[in-house]
Amino acid sequence: MARASWFDDKAEHPAIQERLLKLASFTSALEDGVVSKQELDGQERRLMAAMKKVEGELSDDLHSNVTTVLIEMTAYSVMRLLHELQVERTRMAFGKP
Repeated sequence: MARASWFDDKAEHPAIQERLLKLASFTSALEDGVVSKQELDGQERRLMAAMKKVEGELSDDLHSNVTTVLIEMTAYSVMRLLHELQVERTRMAFGKP
């Protein structure tokens, strides 16, 4: 299988976003607007399985690099979620659409 870049040079955003929107477990969890504990647990299991599958195949240097990527991605995800919640809270407090 040919390697697809993680970045879309035309749109200047991660191509991972496009694949995420096609991920059945993700889209079905968001369909009703509520992420249940069971859906979250299922995603955690899939994440752990994917990480375990790839971890043993990585050299020490690559493992270090991937660990850095995972940490940065986790930090970004948490920060983005908090930012979006703050924006929505402000919007609701001041009644701006």
